[in-house]
Amino acid sequence: MANARPMVAIVGRPNVGKSTFFNSMAGERKAIVEDIPGITRDRIYADVEWLGRPFTLIDTGGIEPASEDILLRQMRRQAQIAIETAQVILFFVDAKEGLSPADEDVADMLRRSHKPVIVVANKVDHFPNHEAYYDFYALGMGEPVPISSSQKLGFGDLLDEVIKLLPQSAAEGEEGEDERIHVAVVGRPNVGKSSLVNTLLREERVIVSDIPGTTRDAIDTELAVGEDTYVLIDTAGLRKKSRIDDKTVERYSAVRALSAVRRCDVALIVVDAQHGVSEQETKIAGYVHEQGKAAVVVVNKWDLIEKSTGTLEKYARTVRASLQFMDYVQVLFISAKSGQRVHKVMDAVRDAFAQAKRRVPTGLLNDVIGEAIAMHEPPIASGRRPRLYYATQVSVRPPTFVFFVNDPDIFHFSYMRYLENHLRKSFGFAGTPIRLLLRARKKEESV
Repeated sequence: MANARPMVAIVGRPNVGKSTFFNSMAGERKAIVEDIPGITRDRIYADVEWLGRPFTLIDTGGIEPASEDILLRQMRRQAQIAIETAQVILFFVDAKEGLSPADEDVADMLRRSHKPVIVVANKVDHFPNHEAYYDFYALGMGEPVPISSSQKLGFGDLLDEVIKLLPQSAAEGEEGEDERIHVAVVGRPNVGKSSLVNTLLREERVIVSDIPGTTRDAIDTELAVGEDTYVLIDTAGLRKKSRIDDKTVERYSAVRALSAVRRCDVALIVVDAQHGVSEQETKIAGYVHEQGKAAVVVVNKWDLIEKSTGTLEKYARTVRASLQFMDYVQVLFISAKSGQRVHKVMDAVRDAFAQAKRRVPTGLLNDVIGEAIAMHEPPIASGRRPRLYYATQVSVRPPTFVFFVNDPDIFHFSYMRYLENHLRKSFGFAGTPIRLLLRARKKEESV
């Protein structure tokens, strides 16, 4: 299911206020904003609407056309892809600094795209003040539209110009519920998350670098596989909290990565085969589990491991031993660089999501629970026999079951673990946590 919304790219040199505008339009802090040039490195997307016309905004890293810095070159490449994708381009310039040679270089790049371009003179804090952006007429790209991203001034006039240039075929009106499956790709820095996303997408949608911490934002990218549509969320690598300064950009990125887990349907937990499951991976997996998210563990860089008979099975046992609380997940061994077994990743995601939204009929559920009790009754606690009367499934994602009992306090956790294992043996639920809740049955509920 492809996204039918037209695309509007926000481009310009670094630190001209692109992300501030993007965040205001998105209604949430999707792009990291700091007074440091080059903070936004990748393309960030947000669906917005103006006067009934839906479209997608693409925020990009600042363009430095003449720079030979490796990251700046990659940022320029990401901006170029956004320009190629978009139907309308918002060319942001800084009204306070005036026209610069870098602006003229970016303008040359945009002319070659042959796309409609609106020059946006940002940081005009007093309206009307035509002198603040008079210089930008020299670009020969039409009348600049003055705005102030920080004060949210001039947005209406700008958006009016945007929708005039949108393709008339763009669908109007309300869209249905989002049926796409959201997949968060999480893990420590430099384990190959962005490489995996790029291999799945078969294009350079996310910057890939050998420098740890290259991905700073959580980036949404749509991917169609068969009849299913997924949204891949590439996230910044999560390091130990003690190593992250509370005021640094990395701190914001860590918060954003955890937020991506909260809004995903399935988490891909990426592990570097050369380093194994560290304490940090265990904490990341624990967070995914606590949030009730389906998951797949992906051991990347498997091509770099020396192998002998039984190497994979032994490594899998080691991974599962480190993640005992998540023994329900599938563990895949891949190489994002070579593409080895990457085709299995989305199959595993689909299967985990299907299990996470599975419902068990109440009658069948109670038959299975009755069978479990017949095989192994709950042990007596404090001189009392725990009694389980009936169970029902109350929700999915994760599958959640309520057990009505005589006294929740006398059920030992080990017995609840036994019931969980029996449910998994009977119904599967591979790839997803399940929740078992105990509730005291009221007297009037007695059968």
